[in-house]
Amino acid sequence: MGDSENGMKRGGMAATVRDRAQADTSPIGEKPQDEFRSVFNEDLETILDIGKWRQGENLGEVYERISREIEQSLKDEARVTETIRKELFSEIRNASDIPDLAGVYRLPPARIEDAHKNVLFNGLVEACDGTVASVDTIPITITQISVCLVSYSGQQGSWTQRLFQRDFRGSGQNLLDEMYSLLEARKKRAAVDTESGADSLSMLARRAVMTYAERAILLDHSATPWRMGQGNPAPYELLIGSGRPEMVRTSIPVLRRLVDHEKFIFVPSTIKDRLLLTLGQSLRPMEYLIYDSAKHNLKKLTDRGHYRGEGWEDVKEMVDAYIEDCGPKIVIGMYRVARHSPPQVFYAHRDHVHEAALIAMADSVMQEHRGFPMLLDLADHACRAVFGIDIFMGVTQLAFSSVGEPFRFMSERSTRS
Repeated sequence: MGDSENGMKRGGMAATVRDRAQADTSPIGEKPQDEFRSVFNEDLETILDIGKWRQGENLGEVYERISREIEQSLKDEARVTETIRKELFSEIRNASDIPDLAGVYRLPPARIEDAHKNVLFNGLVEACDGTVASVDTIPITITQISVCLVSYSGQQGSWTQRLFQRDFRGSGQNLLDEMYSLLEARKKRAAVDTESGADSLSMLARRAVMTYAERAILLDHSATPWRMGQGNPAPYELLIGSGRPEMVRTSIPVLRRLVDHEKFIFVPSTIKDRLLLTLGQSLRPMEYLIYDSAKHNLKKLTDRGHYRGEGWEDVKEMVDAYIEDCGPKIVIGMYRVARHSPPQVFYAHRDHVHEAALIAMADSVMQEHRGFPMLLDLADHACRAVFGIDIFMGVTQLAFSSVGEPFRFMSERSTRS
């Protein structure tokens, strides 16, 4: 694999990147008076003065102002990224839990070509992605959770589960009591077609079921050496169970098996950590950064106190043991494949992280504008083509129409043209 970037040194900054980038925890009302001006370059009082707002719009002036602001922001960003390369990249090893691996590496084109021929197009990698579609009405909410497994040798399979949620499944024994129970249940639920944690199958819980299924299918239905998934190999939804201890108990053994398999690559579609994203923007094309192990980030989950109450007594111990055993083995990195492509985070096993970076970058370079693995996009497209919300909504509306109620229970959003 490529040599570590020249100039790596062991002295310098006293604090790590991670410790220097602490979030501002000042209470509301204690922010500096000039904070708004420092961010927007204008006073809040000026922004709130409607008399100073422009009436109508001149597109030429709009374009000129936006272009000027973007150009200056990119110049400022370039100064920051060059400083990161000179100062912070040289300290990554000192700041990381994995100093033997941390650093910046560069891939030569020949390695990419080799990965295309001998790994990706040889069918040695399978990718898995899922989708959730839900139709919410007063009498029934139907949720469809689907997962597809693909490789460059062709689609390997698809799996789906449908859940039918009804507030009322009356026995007919006491209609008055059942009516009051129904009204109480619906009082606690969110509005139709909106999300709420009070619902028995909230968005977080649906995502937990989907991410569990993705990882279980990668383990039990893929026969290739390398397994590729979307997101984090140890996702937040599974480690907190979305409020359900049985979800954690079922998930932890699967997450352990995934780490034991070792040859995995996970690439999230979004990067919430702007610090890590800024480091990734400082990479040059065909460079990747091995940043840290996942142990520190995973440990934050147990420190938030999600594991309290009846039924959770053993769950925190399971999660703590998983983080202690598997956290150091999961490595966090970033890569960038082309000048105009965004950086991507990736997760891999520490014993195969360089191979994982090579495979992820070789797959991503085939669509430079995205810089994201094409195999994951194929899995996503396959899933949405068969199990997407448009198809699912059409089938559901047809079923409502067949019983004489095509529109009565549909929300405004679902019938909007």
